[in-house]
Amino acid sequence: MYNELPSSAGRPATSHLKGIAFESEEVTLAKLRERLRQMSDEELIKFGKQVRVLSAPRVGVVNDPWPAQLRLAREEWRRRHPKE
Repeated sequence: MYNELPSSAGRPATSHLKGIAFESEEVTLAKLRERLRQMSDEELIKFGKQVRVLSAPRVGVVNDPWPAQLRLAREEWRRRHPKE
């Protein structure tokens, strides 16, 4: 009785979490890399500028995703526009 989770309409309270999947950082970055490849140059520049602002140093206990995203955007730009 005390070990049972509360329920709503006869379903366990955690039933809404069944469809939620957590992705690893590698999978998330691979999806971002694919999205970046599909962007136009203008969209890539806009994305890079937005992420550059977000990746400014700040104090926090959670690992910021922004520097990795900025790195991927820069890699994609350099792939498209190699220095000769």
